[in-house]
Amino acid sequence: MANPNNPFQPKHKPPTVSCYAHPYAPLIEDYRAGDQICSDCGLVVGDRVIDVGSEWRTFSNEKSGIDPSRVGGPENPLLNGADLSTIIGPATGAASFDALGVAKYQNRRTISSSDRTLLAAVREINAMADRINLPKTIIDRANNLFKKIHDSKVLKGRANDAISSACLYIACRQEGVPRTFKEICAVSKISKKEIGRCFKLILNTLETKVEVITTGDFMSRFCANLGLPNTVQRAATMIARQATERDYVPGRSPISVTAAAIYMASQASADKKTYKEIGDIAGVADVTIRQAYKLMLPHAAQLFPQDFKFVTPIDQLPQA
Repeated sequence: MANPNNPFQPKHKPPTVSCYAHPYAPLIEDYRAGDQICSDCGLVVGDRVIDVGSEWRTFSNEKSGIDPSRVGGPENPLLNGADLSTIIGPATGAASFDALGVAKYQNRRTISSSDRTLLAAVREINAMADRINLPKTIIDRANNLFKKIHDSKVLKGRANDAISSACLYIACRQEGVPRTFKEICAVSKISKKEIGRCFKLILNTLETKVEVITTGDFMSRFCANLGLPNTVQRAATMIARQATERDYVPGRSPISVTAAAIYMASQASADKKTYKEIGDIAGVADVTIRQAYKLMLPHAAQLFPQDFKFVTPIDQLPQA
C-alpha cells in the first residue's frame, strides 16, 4: 500500500501500461516488432502496437512527387463530407448478376445535391479564371465566397453562374488585382447587370468589404496589353492621379479616367493609340473615353510629369 507521507514517492499514478519493476520509467515503442519496452530494464510490457507510419519508404530527394502511403483520398474543404467513398469494381461470374442479367452490386452516387451544386460552381469558377489567367489564391477565395453564400441560402433562386461570376469579381478586388465587369462578362455567360446585382447582394449578405477601385489598379495591365513603353505608362499614371485628385473629371469612373489618361499620354509620345484601340483593351466605349479626355485636355499642362519628353506638344494634342 502506498504511503502518502513518503516524500520520495511520486504523487501521480503510474500509467496504465507500465513495467512492474519500474512503473514510472518511460516506454519505448518498437513499431517494427509491435512491442512496448521498458527503458530501464528492457522488459516487454506490451505487444500488438499498431504502426501508424507509412507502409512504404519515401525519400525526400525523389522528384516524382508521388507518395505511395495509403492515407485515403484528398479531402475537399468545400464539401460537407470527408469526400471518401467506396467504389465496387467490375464483377465477374454468374453470382454477380441476377436472373435478368443486371449487376447485383452497383455503385450508388452518394453525393448530395448541395455538394453537386458546389462542385459545379467550382468547375465554373476554375474555367472562368483559366480564361483570364487568374492565380489559385483568387480561385480559392472565390470558391469560399460561393460556399458561404450557398450555405446561407439567402440568394436561393438566383442563377449559380451569376453568383459564381460575382464571387470571382469580388475575389479579384479583395486580392488587389481587380477586373472590370466587362472582363468577367467576357468569360462568363451572364450579363453585366445580373453580375452587378449579385455583387451588391453578396456584399450586403456577407457584410464584407472590397477596396475602392483606383486608376492605378488597371494602368499597368492596360498599358502592357497595348504595348506601350514604361515612359508612357508613367506619364499616364501621373495624369490619371492628378486629374482625380484635382477633381478635373467629376463623376467619371476610374476605368474611364485611366483610358483617357492613356490616350493623352500616348498622343503626346511616339506610340500613339486611338480611342478604339484603348477602348477594346479597357472595355470602355469610344465616346466615354472622349468625354473624359475632353475634361482633362484644358489642364494638360498641369497633368504631365515635368521630365516627360514630348513628341507632340501639348498645344498640338488632338481635340476631343
